[in-house]
Amino acid sequence: MHTARQSMSSLIPAVFAVLRCLPLRLLHLLGAGVGWLAWWLSPGLRKRTLENLALAFPQGVPSGLARRATVDAGRALLELPWLWSRPIEDVAARVTEQEGYERVEAVRAEGRAILLLTPHLGCFEAAAQHYGTRYPITVLYRRPKLDVLAPIMESGRLRGLMKAAPADASGVRQMLKALKRGEAVGMLPDQVPQFGEGVWAPFFGRPAYSMTLAARMAEVKDVHVFMAYAARLPGARYRLVIRDLGRPLSGTPEQRVAQINAELEALIRECPDQYLWSYNRYKRPAGVPPPGAVVSADA
Repeated sequence: MHTARQSMSSLIPAVFAVLRCLPLRLLHLLGAGVGWLAWWLSPGLRKRTLENLALAFPQGVPSGLARRATVDAGRALLELPWLWSRPIEDVAARVTEQEGYERVEAVRAEGRAILLLTPHLGCFEAAAQHYGTRYPITVLYRRPKLDVLAPIMESGRLRGLMKAAPADASGVRQMLKALKRGEAVGMLPDQVPQFGEGVWAPFFGRPAYSMTLAARMAEVKDVHVFMAYAARLPGARYRLVIRDLGRPLSGTPEQRVAQINAELEALIRECPDQYLWSYNRYKRPAGVPPPGAVVSADA
C-alpha cells in the first residue's frame, strides 16, 4: 500500500505536467472520452448518477442526460491542469459570454461585499479566476486527500487578485475579514461539510447534510449574495452566468440553508448537463446523526 501511494505521488505531477501543455480544446475532447469510460467501467458512479437524477427529475430524467453529464464531468477533470497552470488572464479570456454581471458591478459600486455561491456546476474554477482578474476574491477550499495535489491546487488559486482560505477556523476568519473589507468571497455551497459544520436540509426532495457557512456569511453586514457558474461552450470557451439571490435569507439556520439549497436547485436546472450528478451529495459524514424532521424552504 505504501509503495502504491509513493507511485501515485510521483505519477500525478508528471501527468499534470503533460496535460497542462495541451490545448484546452484537446483536453475537453480527451475529457469526454474519460467520462465515457467512467460511465461504462464504474457501476458505482453510474448508479449514483442515476439515483441523483431520479430525485431531481421525478417526472422522468431527460433522455441521455446521465451520460452527457458524465462526459462533462470528464471534461471538468481534464481541464484542471490547464486552468491551474496558465496565466490567469488566459483563463479569463476564455470567458467570452456573460449574463448578469452588471448586477455585480452595481453592487460593488454601492461599496457592498459580495458572496458568490457556485455549486459543482460547469467550470467553477473559470468563474472564480475571471472575477479574480478584476477584483479581490477569497475562495474557500478543502485540502485534497492526496497531499501531492495540494501545492498544485493552491498555486492555481493564488493568482491575480485571488486568495485561498482553508476550510477551517482560520479560513473562516480570513473570509470574514475579506467581506468586512468590502471584497468578494466564493465557495461551493453544495459540498458536504464535516460534523458540526452543517444541518440537514432538503436538496431535490431528499435530506442532505448542508453547510451552514454560506448562510452565516450572508448575515455579515452589507453582503450581497449571488449564485454563479461558468457553462462550457463549444470551442473551449465559457459563459459566465450570475444570478442575484434577490432577497435576504431569513428564519432559523435550517431554514436559511434550505433557501440556499432551493436556489441551487433552480440554478442546476438551468444547465443540468454540466452538474456533477455523480457527487455523493447525500452521504452522512462521520459523527453526524441521521436526519430528523426537515424544514421547507418556504417555512
